[in-house]
Amino acid sequence: MVVGDVTTGTDVLVIGAGPAGYVAAIRAGQLDLDVTLVEKDAYGGTCLNYGCIPSKALITATDIAHEAATAEEMGIHADPAIDLAGMIEWKDGVVDQLTSGVEKLCKANQVTLLEGTARFVDDRTVRVSHSGEGQGSETLEFEHAIIATGSRPIQIPNFEYADEPVLNSRQALELESVPDSLVVVGAGYIGMELAGVFAKLGTDVTVIEMLDSILPGYDDDLKRPVKQRANDLGIDFEFGYTASEWHDRDGDGIRVIAEPADQATTDGGSEQAAGERLTLDTDHVLVAVGRQPVSDTLALEDAGVETDNRGFIETDSRARTTVDQIFAVGDVAGEPMLAHKGSAEGKVAAEVIAGEPAALDHQAIPAVVFTDPEIATVGMTETQAEDAGFETVTGQFPFRASGRALTTGDSEGFVKIVADEADGYVLGASIVGPEASELIAELGLAVELGATLEDVAATVHAHPTLAESVMEAAENALGHAIHTLNR
Repeated sequence: MVVGDVTTGTDVLVIGAGPAGYVAAIRAGQLDLDVTLVEKDAYGGTCLNYGCIPSKALITATDIAHEAATAEEMGIHADPAIDLAGMIEWKDGVVDQLTSGVEKLCKANQVTLLEGTARFVDDRTVRVSHSGEGQGSETLEFEHAIIATGSRPIQIPNFEYADEPVLNSRQALELESVPDSLVVVGAGYIGMELAGVFAKLGTDVTVIEMLDSILPGYDDDLKRPVKQRANDLGIDFEFGYTASEWHDRDGDGIRVIAEPADQATTDGGSEQAAGERLTLDTDHVLVAVGRQPVSDTLALEDAGVETDNRGFIETDSRARTTVDQIFAVGDVAGEPMLAHKGSAEGKVAAEVIAGEPAALDHQAIPAVVFTDPEIATVGMTETQAEDAGFETVTGQFPFRASGRALTTGDSEGFVKIVADEADGYVLGASIVGPEASELIAELGLAVELGATLEDVAATVHAHPTLAESVMEAAENALGHAIHTLNR
């Protein structure tokens, strides 16, 4: 740590060591730039420490327990005992391994690591305040800066995360005992993923959503299997409501109050009369209504960097802000708020600073929801392609026709490919079902390379695999799928 206030300089200053920031720093180091990476909390950012990695670790662990407990059809009879403290300890071990790896990789690429909070003084200077009594601050002058400060959970009125029964996603992942009941506010991807985790742990879960369906922004045919699986897990839904307040029940949990929203209650939600206030007794309430950029701590106005009305920093395809030498990457630079999108932007920013002709095409960035079953998409949907002026052709293959899916006991869902009817170029794809998060990579590559349906269909896929479903979907679009009826 630097004591007192001194001034140092660097070619590239990176603020934030999440997946966007540390990737930018490492890539800049590889390009022989002098790099300083400032992080106020933990290397790896929210994703590695409190989000993507720990949540997927618990999703995997609870999936294993649930599959073992429900495999009677395979002749397996088990009643797994859940040790949540042990599960959390294992999850933390995974996180520690990855975050320590990030730190080692940065140092191996000659990145200078600096702990503290950065604020702009002007468009060439930041002040870094170090945590801890007597640690002081220092001034950094930079040739270029990359802002990668990420995002934080949105907080709603009357639900303060400092209050013990109220949880954000980070706090929910750190619980050391399984709650008997949980109310989840928000049926987006975070709410649905964690609702599934706790339902598989044996918690009674109720999800409140102000809209009339889960997972806004995804097509109904993708959401339908997820909603059905959630119902099978015993998750209750209350659509058309917004959480308004909560009250302590004198040591017997809390009572959550929800008011009717404008939308009508549909999609199999509560039968409660429209306009009636909803009351739910529970142990905890998890607020998962989205995330907002961390841009308000940086004094961006002093550097001349502009944001939109939501606080996102405006950038171009080369990650440049309104100030030539200042870049922004990751969640703070706007939608889609995805770790892999941030990492890709981080590489672009570093390469542009080094004088390389880099730019990011968002068309082939996949999106994944780690629900049960998983959802994954890339490129255009059929509607988006038609709105863009394409005459489309689609192909679909159901997992229930996949030999490999049947041998796993998980055959719900399908692969769907959208292509340009005139020349067969793959425009996009969507998958709901087992290993969708892995299968989407092949289709993302098809979109990125401008592959055709013929290219995908003519690629011999190993048997028996789930990946054959991608080939069969392409064949279905061409009218000659073997293992499903052609349209």
